[in-house]
Amino acid sequence: MASTRSTQTTLAFAAVTTLFFAWGFITSLVDPLVAAVKGIFTLEDWQAQAIASAYFAAYFFVSFPAALIISRFKAVPSILGALITMIAGCLIMLAAANAANYWLVLLGLFVLASGITILQVAANPLAAALGTPSGSHFRLVLSQTFNSFGTFLGPLLGAHLFLKGVEVKPGTTITPEVRAEALAGIDSAYFWLCGLIAALAVFFFLSRRVVTEAAPPPASTAGLFSSFSSKWALFGGLAIFLYVGAEVSIGTQMALFLNSNAIWGQSDAAFSVPLLGYAMGSDGVHGVSLQEAGKAVAFYWLGAMVGRAIGSVLLARVKAHKLLTLFTAIAAAMCVYVFVVGGVTAGFVALAIGLFNSIMFPVIFTLTLERSTASEESTSGLLCTAIVGGALMPPLVGFVSGSHGYGFALIVPALCYVVLCFFAIAAGRAPTVRAEGGVSSAH
Repeated sequence: MASTRSTQTTLAFAAVTTLFFAWGFITSLVDPLVAAVKGIFTLEDWQAQAIASAYFAAYFFVSFPAALIISRFKAVPSILGALITMIAGCLIMLAAANAANYWLVLLGLFVLASGITILQVAANPLAAALGTPSGSHFRLVLSQTFNSFGTFLGPLLGAHLFLKGVEVKPGTTITPEVRAEALAGIDSAYFWLCGLIAALAVFFFLSRRVVTEAAPPPASTAGLFSSFSSKWALFGGLAIFLYVGAEVSIGTQMALFLNSNAIWGQSDAAFSVPLLGYAMGSDGVHGVSLQEAGKAVAFYWLGAMVGRAIGSVLLARVKAHKLLTLFTAIAAAMCVYVFVVGGVTAGFVALAIGLFNSIMFPVIFTLTLERSTASEESTSGLLCTAIVGGALMPPLVGFVSGSHGYGFALIVPALCYVVLCFFAIAAGRAPTVRAEGGVSSAH
């Protein structure tokens, strides 16, 4: 009987992990999309960053309603509803590309992200709960590793489809032919995404019994907003806000940063790096074009995937708060290097920040769940609401980069990582709250 239960739990965890891959892939398409719309619609940096704002604003508006939905209707029906919402978002994106309407692009991304928000509120605690409590950090980081694989593939496909011939440097213009091709690429990407999400919905529907039987019972909706009275839920919310804001700000500006003349715009150094140069695919013209830079962004997310795979192993041996302290300190130092030193090497350092972003979200999430006195649903809802940092931070960083340059703008993420380092240190000193209300020593 125990063996059957264990097998069901493993299958359920595998089904949930496919969702992590899907939303990682879709989310990372935002990075090349920011660069594309900047050229297609002739936008300033902060205006182009509104693409990220529209996407991540959904977390602010939908997270708590999602927690209420999941508590009332359970995880599996909620996840299926989320996938249907995502299909609707893709259909709006198809209409936006065919009408060449910037505002429809924003609406489509908001609807798409609303479905993903419900997935995150349901799947993060579900992945953590599908197994023994001692393995929650490992399971969530492992799921996030597959999420990172999706974020690695997204920019490669997005840059290939959205950025061919697109340039945004001062003095350059985009021709009607290039504009039409970029819009056609957006149309193609979201058409296939629509089909893939539909297939994923069918797969999850067929897996619904396994997930339902393995999942823990939903908590009562009573106290859904209790996280506002929990110091650690609020502190964790701030940490998620700053982390996502920093990660998204770096990712959405990375192609523009690498394409700038101060970094790789007038250098072929990146093409000499075997795997990176192959993925970028030199067009034979000296320097790195926007499309080539957009493909390089995939390695920012590849770093996150590799880091999460390594982190899964390290977390079995190193306390979570100590690893988080180390990674946030290194990420802050790397941002300072880009800001102070700059040049060609700063491009490689900026891409490598993804390696140290890797474990931050899942570890912040589980450290907070362990220490919050509020219900799991309420805490998860607050943490997912805090992902709105990805909506508010990019325009700020875009404004700074527009005024002082892309390298200078990384001082904003650097300050975020410093605060996250303090969060990790504080988590190491705080007690954890057991599900039954007892207290154990910190991890």
